[in-house]
Amino acid sequence: MIVTSVRPVGRKWSNLSFTSTLYLAPVLDLLLKEVPPEWQPELRLGLQEALVNAVKHGNSLDPCKQITVKFSIVAQSYWWEITDQGQDVPCSSWDNGDEPTPCHDLECGRGFYILRKIFDHVMWDSHSHQLKLCKRLDSTVKPLFN
Repeated sequence: MIVTSVRPVGRKWSNLSFTSTLYLAPVLDLLLKEVPPEWQPELRLGLQEALVNAVKHGNSLDPCKQITVKFSIVAQSYWWEITDQGQDVPCSSWDNGDEPTPCHDLECGRGFYILRKIFDHVMWDSHSHQLKLCKRLDSTVKPLFN
């Protein structure tokens, strides 16, 4: 089940909650609804990677757990905050904000590498199990997929 709240007047954030599932097409459609069409393929890839990580690694594919996504547009910056109900993340080296390369010898790291290539800001908070993603869309930046 997907639960949404539209952004009321004067409020900056929209909320979306859903049970842990890898069937993400309708969730992605909702999260990209306000994104310009030329940016949707690129951001869809990034958001899909982030949501799969939350469902698979954060919530261990447990359908009793929830994923919550907050979405906001501030100026020309598109923000998503994805929160899962998981335990500690094994690849906690991402907390330091460095620009790491993918972990070739471990299961982790490739997803965050992809996220850092797509989004301008990628911030993981292991204490709140929250991933913050931001993409600035202005006339000087062109999508990767065009």
